[in-house]
Amino acid sequence: MHPALTTVLARIAAREDRERTALPPLYEAVDPEAVASLLESSTPVVVQFEYDGYSVVIGPSPHEVTVIDEER
Repeated sequence: MHPALTTVLARIAAREDRERTALPPLYEAVDPEAVASLLESSTPVVVQFEYDGYSVVIGPSPHEVTVIDEER
C-alpha cells in the first residue's frame, strides 16, 4: 500500500480512536492500486475521495495528505 494511503488510514483511525483494522476496507471507497499508480507518476497530481465520513485529499506531492471530517 502506498505510504500516503497508510497515512490516511492512520489519521482516521486516530480521530475515531479505533484500530486501523476496525475501519471499513479502503477498497470499498477507492481503488488503492489505482491511487498508488497516480501518486507514483512523475506528474504532480491531486487525488480526492470520500472515505468513512471523511474527505481525503492527497497531493500535489504524495506526501501531502489532508483528512477533513465531512460532518463538521
